[in-house]
Amino acid sequence: MLKIANHKVYAHPLPEGHKFPMEKYDLLPQQLIYEGTVTENNFFIPSSLSDEIILKTHEKDYFEKLKNLQLTAKEQRKTGFPHSKELIEREITIMGGTLQAAQYALEFGVAFNIAGGTHHAYTNRGEGFCLLNDIAIAANQLLNLGSIKKVLVVDLDVHQGNGTAQIFQNNADVFTFSMHGKNNYPLHKEVSDLDIELLDGTDDKTYLETLKETLPKLLELQQPDFIFYQCGIDVLKTDKLGKLGLSMQGCKERDRYVLELAKNNQIPLMASMGGGYSEKISDIVEAHANTYRLAQEIYF
Repeated sequence: MLKIANHKVYAHPLPEGHKFPMEKYDLLPQQLIYEGTVTENNFFIPSSLSDEIILKTHEKDYFEKLKNLQLTAKEQRKTGFPHSKELIEREITIMGGTLQAAQYALEFGVAFNIAGGTHHAYTNRGEGFCLLNDIAIAANQLLNLGSIKKVLVVDLDVHQGNGTAQIFQNNADVFTFSMHGKNNYPLHKEVSDLDIELLDGTDDKTYLETLKETLPKLLELQQPDFIFYQCGIDVLKTDKLGKLGLSMQGCKERDRYVLELAKNNQIPLMASMGGGYSEKISDIVEAHANTYRLAQEIYF
């Protein structure tokens, strides 16, 4: 069964006019149920993570200041969010959703978090709509438990996974792969184990050829027994914060390729949704929904 972390806590709004499209987290489950791709039984409501698990990834001083709303105004602006108790609770719940989804992926082969993909969060700070790093927290916990031995992070968001790269820079058990826009945020990029920088306007053909040339080689060389997939849809040509040129179909074929490769190689995969900022909310929901439709088609 396809298991998906859903988050009722998204009912807490951000200030009016904020550019982060929070409504997609409510509309996406509705669309998937309406069209019959999934039922309510596919969703689970995650619980918050313990401080102990979070502190295996993030520095204590940063996490304590985050929880106690003690970050400076400048530090808050860096994250893109005005901080509140509800925001921090929501972020911790997102972390729990990714860890639980990863555990479901070990059982069913694939699982999703409607949210997550918070790849700009470092060990000691937040950036770019990311306060804590869900992929890193879940990967560290599965490794610590001995559930897996080798992780491959496949980050195909339009923005480099700079926080994830920093967190795992000295960890041989996690290989970080980020394929992103060269001229996009963040201005200062970290060094992943493999970075592929794409030129503005990169089209479907070039993008897919690059991915298909790269990913099978990584599986062969790294022999991962788990994949964390950051499948941001801000690679779309319609995205306000991205500079690439993928069509809706090209983005769908990207996801099909990653999911089929993981399935055919019997590597459990957990997907976090990542970014998506197209002008029309219908484009955002449709592109994200395609990933879930493909998972049902390929795995179940």
